[in-house]
Amino acid sequence: MKSKTKSAAKPAAATPSPMAPATMANPMRSPQTRKFDRAAEDMGNMVELGHVNVLVPDQQLATIFYMTGLGLTRDAYLMTGVENMWINVGRGQFHLPTRGTQVVRGITGLVVPSLDDLRMRLKSVEEKLAGTLFRWEDHGEYVDAWCPWGNHVRLHAPQKRFGKMYLGMPYVEFGVPKGTLAGIKRFYEEIFGARAMYEKDGQGKYLRVCSGDGQSINFRESKAKFAPYDGHHIQVTLADFSGPHRKLKALGLVTEESDQWQYRMQDIIDLDTKEVLFTIEHEVRSMTHPMFNRALMNRNPNMTNRNFLPGHDAGLWAGMAAE
Repeated sequence: MKSKTKSAAKPAAATPSPMAPATMANPMRSPQTRKFDRAAEDMGNMVELGHVNVLVPDQQLATIFYMTGLGLTRDAYLMTGVENMWINVGRGQFHLPTRGTQVVRGITGLVVPSLDDLRMRLKSVEEKLAGTLFRWEDHGEYVDAWCPWGNHVRLHAPQKRFGKMYLGMPYVEFGVPKGTLAGIKRFYEEIFGARAMYEKDGQGKYLRVCSGDGQSINFRESKAKFAPYDGHHIQVTLADFSGPHRKLKALGLVTEESDQWQYRMQDIIDLDTKEVLFTIEHEVRSMTHPMFNRALMNRNPNMTNRNFLPGHDAGLWAGMAAE
């Protein structure tokens, strides 16, 4: 009589987290069998692109765009009143003081976990933002969206060029006048000690200034007519904080001595002629700033009271580096 043996039951497939970084590879190869590009980890003196600051006139419309539409998270601890709102995006932020209107002269790049989910969210806010400057365009590999006052945000899925970023602010890109890239490159290298390199994509050549892990400030030459600078700013963090300050002060470029851990500058100049090449205020912080590496809360925008799963309401901001 043949004995009957039951085949082992296959384990049930695990239910994936709504925010699980499925696009991220997790190689487990032995370090001895791999070749490492050590230079790929160099960042230079600029170690963080912390936030983009623009004025907005209406918190309700800003909430609909940044939180409901983009799926981001309002800071739960700071700036919780009606005079300002801080919006978390991974380890970075938008700062949105509630007065007047400012528009970045360029594009703020974001990484979000899912472009498909983003498209559904943007579709859902179209009616609520009707009559404003809000619009969005689907380009397949990325999505362009404009806030109710015209700020341009470009949203990408996680990918190798953004490192382990799964949710975050990888770059801000500015359009600059023709013939200025070389001078801007030299300014960041000699004044800030930043790593700056020319790169090329489908739109042509641009300057990439490394500003942190998977982050950069990008400059692209354009023939377009530029709007007057309206005071919006970006925040960066430096490892060598005092060296650039001495150089900027000698050139008369420090515009604000904020406090022990922060100062500001605005004009990027040609170091030979002192001609202003481009103006964008930099809020410059030290790595000893009390808020450097502050833990930011990020939510899972796919989770609602109707599909709630315990432990899945928090969002992930990083995963393993994409292959």
